[in-house]
Amino acid sequence: MSAEPGAESPSAPPVLSLRTADLDEARWMLGQAFYVTHIDRLRPSDDVGAHLDVVRLGAVTVGEVGFGTDLRLRSGELGSYHVDVPLSGSIQWRQGTGATETATPERAGVFQPDGATTIDRWQAGCRLLALKIRTADLERHLEHMLGRSVGAPVRFAAGFDVSRGPGLSWARLVRAAVRDVQDAGGLLHQPLVSAPLQEALLGGLLLAADHPYREELSRPPAPSYRPAPVKRALDAIQSCPEHPFDTAELAAVARVSVRWLQEGFRRHVGMSPMAYLRDVRLNRVRDELRRAGPGELSVGEVAYRWGFVHLGRFARSYRERFGETPSQTLQAP
Repeated sequence: MSAEPGAESPSAPPVLSLRTADLDEARWMLGQAFYVTHIDRLRPSDDVGAHLDVVRLGAVTVGEVGFGTDLRLRSGELGSYHVDVPLSGSIQWRQGTGATETATPERAGVFQPDGATTIDRWQAGCRLLALKIRTADLERHLEHMLGRSVGAPVRFAAGFDVSRGPGLSWARLVRAAVRDVQDAGGLLHQPLVSAPLQEALLGGLLLAADHPYREELSRPPAPSYRPAPVKRALDAIQSCPEHPFDTAELAAVARVSVRWLQEGFRRHVGMSPMAYLRDVRLNRVRDELRRAGPGELSVGEVAYRWGFVHLGRFARSYRERFGETPSQTLQAP
């Protein structure tokens, strides 16, 4: 965590552990690991009984957090997707103007990046698995799983069942990652293990939690879905969308004729190769504009970096795609 909600401290180590009775020390540690948080006691107590074990795996920060007394925690907008899975006890929480929700060992709580966040009651003795996920990385992973662009943020339901089925399997995977935090020689410290684990955590959440794309993700692909030539072209675009591709070059990458590629994209992607390329570029621009701090970037600089040469056409396409101008995205809090 850092001084900005949703941002990570550049100096924060990848593994953090703390045991403390001091409220200020616990507040500082939450800020280092997750988000800047105001903590209030709900009953007199000198000992908050805080413990945190946290590991950062690239786009994912995962850990176990517990307190020994009843508390109220207040944060601003998180700026990241977040999931809490109680191991014991419960938390009552809400975001923005939404209703109060309860997370228990049977039901995880899912937090959106936007909306001021309050845990109205962290029950004394509650221990939970906490997972913070960078917004752009989760949305990009969803696009990769779907094989198409999404554009809008993923709106998760407020919770999902972790007592059985995919939710239970995913929670077990999170717990296994946390257990490895304190082992300095553990496999999580090896990139060959931590990178696939990060992918599994992202993909598992998208398959276990409720959101508008879950049914599509769970649906078995048709035998003709995304033939190899189409997939080769899609992978080339996703890996390097700033490259000045044209249809002929993409056909060469796919090892088919231009006509075959255009028909393949129409049937299996729902748009032409160049329209798909433009859509991916627009989403990459939007991701970068949303992450930028005040005065860090200009719209033109980001547009050029992702392959848009004609700024007027870019601005029109962007507004049609997202319902706002690039400048509005950049200036949004």
